[in-house]
Amino acid sequence: MAARKGGLTRVLDRARAASLGGKLLIILAGVGLIGSVALTLLLAMVITPNFNALERQSIDGHVERTRATLNDFAVKVENSVRDYGDWNSSYDYIAAPTQAFEEESFSPLAMANLDVDGMAYLRPDKSLVIARWIDPKTGTENNTLRHAMVAVMRQAPLDAVIKASKSHSSAHFFARLDNVVVAVGAAQIRKSDGGGKPRGYVIMVRRITSTNLSQLLQVAAQIDLSGNGGALVTTSSDRMKIAVPVAGADGKPVAAASFSVPRDVSLLGRHMLWLAVLGSTILLAIVLTVLSRMISRLVLKPLGRVEGHMQRVRDSGSLSVLEDDAKRQDEIASLGRSFNSMLVQLKDLREQVEVQSFALGRSESAVAVMHNVRNALNPVSTILSAGIGQTPPVDRATLDKVMVELARDDVSGERRAKLAAFAAAAVDAEDKQRAERRDQLQVGRDAMRQVLEIIGAQQQLAHERPPLEECDATQIIAQNATIARHSGDGASIAFAFPAKPHPVLANRLLLSQVVGNLFSNAAEAIAASGGSGNICVTINETADGRVEIAIRDTGEGFDPADTPNLFQRGFSTRAHKSGGLGLHWCANSMTAMEGSLSLDSDGSGLGAVARLTLKMPVAEEAKANLAA
Repeated sequence: MAARKGGLTRVLDRARAASLGGKLLIILAGVGLIGSVALTLLLAMVITPNFNALERQSIDGHVERTRATLNDFAVKVENSVRDYGDWNSSYDYIAAPTQAFEEESFSPLAMANLDVDGMAYLRPDKSLVIARWIDPKTGTENNTLRHAMVAVMRQAPLDAVIKASKSHSSAHFFARLDNVVVAVGAAQIRKSDGGGKPRGYVIMVRRITSTNLSQLLQVAAQIDLSGNGGALVTTSSDRMKIAVPVAGADGKPVAAASFSVPRDVSLLGRHMLWLAVLGSTILLAIVLTVLSRMISRLVLKPLGRVEGHMQRVRDSGSLSVLEDDAKRQDEIASLGRSFNSMLVQLKDLREQVEVQSFALGRSESAVAVMHNVRNALNPVSTILSAGIGQTPPVDRATLDKVMVELARDDVSGERRAKLAAFAAAAVDAEDKQRAERRDQLQVGRDAMRQVLEIIGAQQQLAHERPPLEECDATQIIAQNATIARHSGDGASIAFAFPAKPHPVLANRLLLSQVVGNLFSNAAEAIAASGGSGNICVTINETADGRVEIAIRDTGEGFDPADTPNLFQRGFSTRAHKSGGLGLHWCANSMTAMEGSLSLDSDGSGLGAVARLTLKMPVAEEAKANLAA
């Protein structure tokens, strides 16, 4: 009867457990389903409007960029025409036209230098003085476009356009000459000082084609002559066509700059929405599947075992190992085995403290290595950034124009000499820039070699004491000073150090890293104190037969009260910096080389001095005596 009752109890317990698991599974499934639906709706409410807004911003950006590009194109023409407008020669010519002025300032070469296709001089009543249109493909005059240009300029409200411009003496706009769209620059003809009653207008035009527009916008664009100020944006399922009106002198569009771009933003939004819905659905299925099993194995059964065992712990107040009844398979027996395993693990964890301490020390060493590698890589980053941002000393297009003009036979001797001198100066500037870049790359290569040495030496340094050898401290200081000049944040630093060799007994790689760290700290202190200063290094022999290297800087210094804490791990004198590992590692490295490191300052703003002491190498006679 008792056995039957015990079996019934076990069945009821399992049923209750399964019921609890089922309830939890149903609850989690309901919460997951609601969360999935809510997440889908939320993403639909957030992603779609935001990506539509981003697409509108993208369209606005394309439109503004196109307008800015067209405006820059026309402004260049206006800048050229303004020089001709405010010019005494033009002022005199409009009153009394001369052939000499036309041959010198109205020639095809002058128009090519100005990068314009057509030019014209008009009197105040818009009667023509002279006009010319040069076809850029053939280099010949095009009378049809010349006549069209003069006709359009006579009809254009030049006075109103110029008056409405910022300069009130010149203006720019676009015009259409038959099937050609041009950027027009118009200026009143006045004296060079801007005075005198205007005697007419000087006009310059430059053709803008679909090819020009595509090059300027970096997209496939075209000049649409049928553009009449209609819809700005026409969209399809995956692309959108943008047509930006090209305004004429009266503000009405004469054409449109149109181009097509993919609807990347909206497509991305739709894809993200579908991926979010699909991902949330898959995630829900995976979570429910995993939870249905993990709840049974890791929650329901362990809860029953924990309840019994914790009851015993509460009653006894002791964490002693419980006896394990191998015949019992219920929750209490499982809890006993789990509790005993936990106690064993605690004992093992206690024994692992020393191992973890060693691992912590190794971790600190690794962090120190990365700190030194970062310091060594700083000049490489600075050199590369300077190289990327460096511009050519001479504009290539200008040099090409000089070479083309030199190749012509009709250039005067004086002009040819000036052009040759300009070309020679351009070559010299290029050679100088190349030499400077070569020197910078040499410094970067030395820094990279130091990084490789730091990384390559860590395995040996991690297992044994660093080997000491005779090193030239002056050479190490000079090398790190060269690298440190490229490590500051824009600081102007003057270095001073001895030229005479000074042998010391040290590990060359460790000593180089220590000196590099101290130079880096000094450069940061100088930058923080105003951006320029000095780093002076002196090397002297002490009375006890050791070598002292003193590194003095004119940086921000520090409070002498902080001196005892300088070499503690994690301490830094700068509130905005975290870490404090460099000096800690430097002090340990100097100790490993049987030397020492100290740091002193007279106070904030008074600079600091770092002193390194090392042994002197044993002389050859002393080595021989020791060997004997």
